Amino acid sequence: MLQIGGLIKTSVIDYPGKVSAVIFTQGCNFRCPFCHNPELVLPEKFSLCIREGEILDFLKRRCGKLEGVVITGGEPTVQEELIPFLRQIRDMGYFIKLDTNGANPDLLEESIHRSLVDFIAMDVKAPFEKYNTLAGVKVDIDKIKRSIDIIKKSGLDYEFRTTFVPSLLSNGDISRIKAFLCVERYRIQEFVRQQNLVSKDII
Repeated sequence: MLQIGGLIKTSVIDYPGKVSAVIFTQGCNFRCPFCHNPELVLPEKFSLCIREGEILDFLKRRCGKLEGVVITGGEPTVQEELIPFLRQIRDMGYFIKLDTNGANPDLLEESIHRSLVDFIAMDVKAPFEKYNTLAGVKVDIDKIKRSIDIIKKSGLDYEFRTTFVPSLLSNGDISRIKAFLCVERYRIQEFVRQQNLVSKDII
Protein backbone atom coordinates (compact mmCIF):
# COMPACT_ATOMS: atom_id res chain seq x y z
CA MET A 1 0.00 0.00 0.00
CA LEU A 2 1.15 3.51 -0.78
CA GLN A 3 1.97 5.52 2.33
CA ILE A 4 -0.29 8.58 2.07
CA GLY A 5 0.01 11.42 4.54
CA GLY A 6 -2.50 13.96 3.26
CA LEU A 7 -4.89 15.17 0.62
CA ILE A 8 -6.06 18.44 -0.87
CA LYS A 9 -9.44 17.66 -2.39
CA THR A 10 -9.53 20.45 -4.95
CA SER A 11 -6.76 22.64 -6.32
CA VAL A 12 -6.61 25.00 -9.29
CA ILE A 13 -2.90 25.86 -8.89
CA ASP A 14 -1.00 22.57 -8.54
CA TYR A 15 -1.66 21.17 -12.02
CA PRO A 16 -1.40 23.89 -14.70
CA GLY A 17 -4.68 24.23 -16.55
CA LYS A 18 -6.51 21.51 -14.65
CA VAL A 19 -8.70 21.23 -11.58
CA SER A 20 -7.05 18.52 -9.54
CA ALA A 21 -6.76 16.66 -6.27
CA VAL A 22 -3.35 16.63 -4.60
CA ILE A 23 -2.09 13.49 -2.84
CA PHE A 24 0.81 13.81 -0.42
CA THR A 25 2.94 10.70 0.08
CA GLN A 26 5.00 10.04 3.20
CA GLY A 27 8.74 9.56 3.16
CA CYS A 28 11.63 11.24 1.40
CA ASN A 29 15.27 10.44 0.70
CA PHE A 30 16.31 14.10 1.03
CA ARG A 31 16.54 16.24 4.15
CA CYS A 32 16.34 19.74 2.69
CA PRO A 33 16.85 22.28 5.50
CA PHE A 34 14.12 24.50 4.04
CA CYS A 35 11.45 21.78 3.72
CA HIS A 36 7.99 23.06 4.67
CA ASN A 37 6.41 19.60 5.03
CA PRO A 38 8.61 17.85 7.64
CA GLU A 39 5.63 15.77 8.77
CA LEU A 40 5.81 14.04 5.38
CA VAL A 41 9.59 13.60 5.45
CA LEU A 42 10.72 12.78 8.99
CA PRO A 43 9.49 9.38 10.27
CA GLU A 44 9.30 10.64 13.84
CA LYS A 45 6.75 13.25 12.72
CA PHE A 46 4.56 10.88 10.68
CA SER A 47 0.90 10.66 11.63
CA LEU A 48 -1.37 7.75 10.74
CA CYS A 49 -1.61 7.16 7.01
CA ILE A 50 -4.78 7.70 5.05
CA ARG A 51 -5.84 4.33 3.67
CA GLU A 52 -5.15 3.95 -0.03
CA GLY A 53 -8.68 2.61 -0.53
CA GLU A 54 -10.18 5.80 0.93
CA ILE A 55 -8.22 7.90 -1.53
CA LEU A 56 -9.26 5.75 -4.48
CA ASP A 57 -12.91 5.80 -3.39
CA PHE A 58 -12.74 9.59 -3.16
CA LEU A 59 -11.28 9.85 -6.66
CA LYS A 60 -14.00 7.55 -8.03
CA ARG A 61 -16.65 9.83 -6.55
CA ARG A 62 -14.99 12.87 -8.10
CA CYS A 63 -14.72 11.48 -11.63
CA GLY A 64 -16.14 14.05 -14.02
CA LYS A 65 -15.62 16.88 -11.53
CA LEU A 66 -11.85 16.70 -11.21
CA GLU A 67 -9.60 16.52 -14.26
CA GLY A 68 -6.27 15.61 -12.75
CA VAL A 69 -4.42 14.14 -9.80
CA VAL A 70 -1.13 15.47 -8.50
CA ILE A 71 1.17 13.06 -6.67
CA THR A 72 3.62 14.89 -4.45
CA GLY A 73 5.29 14.44 -1.09
CA GLY A 74 7.55 13.86 0.56
CA GLU A 75 9.07 12.11 -2.42
CA PRO A 76 6.65 9.75 -4.22
CA THR A 77 9.34 7.77 -6.06
CA VAL A 78 10.79 6.26 -2.87
CA GLN A 79 7.74 3.99 -2.73
CA GLU A 80 7.69 0.79 -4.77
CA GLU A 81 3.89 0.82 -4.69
CA LEU A 82 3.74 4.04 -6.72
CA ILE A 83 3.45 2.37 -10.14
CA PRO A 84 0.37 0.23 -9.34
CA PHE A 85 -1.21 3.21 -7.58
CA LEU A 86 -0.71 5.37 -10.67
CA ARG A 87 -2.25 2.61 -12.79
CA GLN A 88 -5.43 2.63 -10.69
CA ILE A 89 -5.74 6.39 -11.05
CA ARG A 90 -5.07 6.21 -14.79
CA ASP A 91 -7.79 3.57 -15.17
CA MET A 92 -10.28 6.12 -13.79
CA GLY A 93 -9.40 8.45 -16.67
CA TYR A 94 -7.48 11.11 -14.75
CA PHE A 95 -4.56 13.14 -16.00
CA ILE A 96 -1.59 12.62 -13.66
CA LYS A 97 1.10 15.05 -12.59
CA LEU A 98 4.10 13.74 -10.67
CA ASP A 99 6.29 15.93 -8.47
CA THR A 100 9.78 14.53 -7.84
CA ASN A 101 13.28 15.39 -6.69
CA GLY A 102 14.73 13.32 -9.54
CA ALA A 103 16.68 10.91 -7.34
CA ASN A 104 15.01 7.79 -8.77
CA PRO A 105 15.35 7.91 -12.56
CA ASP A 106 14.51 4.21 -12.96
CA LEU A 107 11.02 4.61 -11.51
CA LEU A 108 10.58 7.87 -13.36
CA GLU A 109 11.46 6.17 -16.64
CA GLU A 110 9.11 3.26 -15.89
CA SER A 111 6.18 5.58 -15.18
CA ILE A 112 6.76 7.33 -18.50
CA HIS A 113 7.22 4.05 -20.41
CA ARG A 114 3.93 2.73 -19.00
CA SER A 115 2.11 5.99 -19.92
CA LEU A 116 1.19 6.61 -16.28
CA VAL A 117 2.12 10.30 -16.11
CA ASP A 118 1.20 13.32 -18.22
CA PHE A 119 3.14 16.08 -16.48
CA ILE A 120 6.37 15.93 -14.47
CA ALA A 121 7.65 18.67 -12.18
CA MET A 122 11.17 18.20 -10.90
CA ASP A 123 12.74 20.20 -8.11
CA VAL A 124 16.30 21.12 -8.98
CA LYS A 125 17.83 21.97 -5.64
CA ALA A 126 21.06 23.71 -6.57
CA PRO A 127 24.06 23.77 -8.90
CA PHE A 128 25.63 20.32 -8.77
CA GLU A 129 28.53 21.43 -6.57
CA LYS A 130 26.07 22.58 -3.86
CA TYR A 131 23.51 19.79 -4.17
CA ASN A 132 24.48 17.92 -1.00
CA THR A 133 24.09 21.06 1.07
CA LEU A 134 20.64 21.92 -0.26
CA ALA A 135 19.40 18.32 -0.20
CA GLY A 136 20.78 17.68 3.29
CA VAL A 137 22.23 14.30 2.23
CA LYS A 138 24.87 12.96 -0.13
CA VAL A 139 23.25 12.90 -3.57
CA ASP A 140 24.12 10.75 -6.57
CA ILE A 141 24.44 13.58 -9.08
CA ASP A 142 24.50 11.16 -12.02
CA LYS A 143 20.94 10.14 -11.10
CA ILE A 144 19.85 13.76 -10.98
CA LYS A 145 21.40 14.39 -14.40
CA ARG A 146 19.76 11.27 -15.80
CA SER A 147 16.33 12.31 -14.52
CA ILE A 148 16.73 15.73 -16.11
CA ASP A 149 17.60 14.09 -19.41
CA ILE A 150 14.70 11.61 -19.18
CA ILE A 151 12.21 14.40 -18.53
CA LYS A 152 13.50 16.63 -21.31
CA LYS A 153 13.28 13.77 -23.83
CA SER A 154 9.95 12.38 -22.58
CA GLY A 155 7.66 14.34 -24.88
CA LEU A 156 5.48 15.12 -21.84
CA ASP A 157 4.58 18.44 -20.31
CA TYR A 158 7.14 19.28 -17.67
CA GLU A 159 8.75 21.98 -15.62
CA PHE A 160 11.89 22.31 -13.56
CA ARG A 161 11.81 24.53 -10.51
CA THR A 162 14.09 25.74 -7.75
CA THR A 163 13.12 27.08 -4.36
CA PHE A 164 15.24 30.18 -3.88
CA VAL A 165 16.41 30.37 -0.27
CA PRO A 166 18.56 33.53 0.00
CA SER A 167 20.64 32.15 2.86
CA LEU A 168 21.58 29.07 0.79
CA LEU A 169 21.51 30.14 -2.87
CA SER A 170 22.77 33.16 -4.81
CA ASN A 171 21.72 34.72 -8.09
CA GLY A 172 24.86 33.18 -9.54
CA ASP A 173 23.67 29.74 -8.44
CA ILE A 174 20.40 30.29 -10.27
CA SER A 175 22.30 31.29 -13.40
CA ARG A 176 24.34 28.08 -13.21
CA ILE A 177 21.17 26.00 -12.82
CA LYS A 178 19.63 27.68 -15.87
CA ALA A 179 22.80 27.01 -17.84
CA PHE A 180 22.91 23.26 -17.21
CA LEU A 181 19.15 22.80 -17.63
CA CYS A 182 19.05 24.78 -20.88
CA VAL A 183 15.23 24.78 -21.03
CA GLU A 184 12.54 27.44 -21.14
CA ARG A 185 10.28 25.64 -18.68
CA TYR A 186 12.11 26.64 -15.52
CA ARG A 187 10.49 28.37 -12.56
CA ILE A 188 11.95 29.94 -9.45
CA GLN A 189 9.89 29.59 -6.28
CA GLU A 190 10.40 32.04 -3.46
CA PHE A 191 10.96 30.48 -0.07
CA VAL A 192 8.02 31.34 2.17
CA ARG A 193 7.68 30.12 5.72
CA GLN A 194 4.15 28.80 6.07
CA GLN A 195 2.06 26.30 7.92
CA ASN A 196 1.22 23.10 6.13
CA LEU A 197 -2.16 23.09 4.37
CA VAL A 198 -2.47 19.32 4.02
CA SER A 199 -5.72 17.91 5.34
CA LYS A 200 -6.52 14.36 6.41
CA ASP A 201 -10.27 14.99 6.02
CA ILE A 202 -11.49 13.06 2.99
CA ILE A 203 -15.26 13.00 3.44
